Amino acid sequence: MTPAMVMGLSAATAVAFVVALYQIAADLFFRDRARISDRVDMEFVKKKVAKSKKASLFKNLEQMDAAAREGDERPTLARRFEAMIEQSGMDLTSGRLLSISAVVGGVMGLLAFSARGGLIETAIAAPIGFLAPIVYVKRRRDARMEKLRSQLPEAFDLMARMVRAGQSLNQALLGVAQEFPQPISMEFAFCYEQQNLGLPAEAAFRDLTRRAGVIELKIFVLAVLVQRQTGGNLAELLSKLAGVVRERYQIRGTISALTAEGRMQGWILAAMPPAMLLILLVMNFNYAVVLFDHPNLLMATFGAELLGVLWIRKIVNFDF
Repeated sequence: MTPAMVMGLSAATAVAFVVALYQIAADLFFRDRARISDRVDMEFVKKKVAKSKKASLFKNLEQMDAAAREGDERPTLARRFEAMIEQSGMDLTSGRLLSISAVVGGVMGLLAFSARGGLIETAIAAPIGFLAPIVYVKRRRDARMEKLRSQLPEAFDLMARMVRAGQSLNQALLGVAQEFPQPISMEFAFCYEQQNLGLPAEAAFRDLTRRAGVIELKIFVLAVLVQRQTGGNLAELLSKLAGVVRERYQIRGTISALTAEGRMQGWILAAMPPAMLLILLVMNFNYAVVLFDHPNLLMATFGAELLGVLWIRKIVNFDF
């Protein structure tokens, strides 16, 4: 092995050791503190209450109503990017995320240039570093949406029971905010506080669907808005809606199980070429490094890999 490879492996080992120590310390010392903090947030919902007060007191209500209605139109790429960040639940702005991505991409590019001294390696490493934070935020968004989707049936059942007991819909929203963990508690508390501070109910519900990005919540909001206009048994509507959402969630899980093999095959096929390249670099560096003398071949391989991943993803992922 070359000295550069030894230094790289040593640095990777040191980073892994530090991460392992942090995980152990977090499990031993910070676990109870995080649980207490989450409990305080659930009890008092301070973050969302403060945010909703700022949004309602310092903005014109007509502008907020118009902004909520804009969710019905086809969003631009910039708004979709901002919605992804908001739906992830992270305390980020689009400008801050882009700045972080630019810094990470620059660092990755400099490291690649320092290690290899070639523009091709730099051109490959810099975009990967730039996209890494965005991919991380997207995965956080997807996980949060999936957890929110799993909480909806029980939340609708609780709201139906509260409405049958004589409570209003707003009180049912508050009940969900107080009894359920994040993320649904935060979203429903925000919607409740928006209406408390003067935002029209329709605008608050539309803003709820925009923030959450879950199709089941759009069904709920549409049903509630129709019920407000035409009347009907709200408790029965919520009960039936809970059943519909539960069935949709079960179907989604069935589809995920049936397509698991295809998704796994896709990831294995996509990971085999770079994994084999890394193995060859470790086992026979002088033989494998010749490939880097042909940057056009590397770029064509990377493009084919990307096309294959997108193609397989299109086959095994679909909305319903």
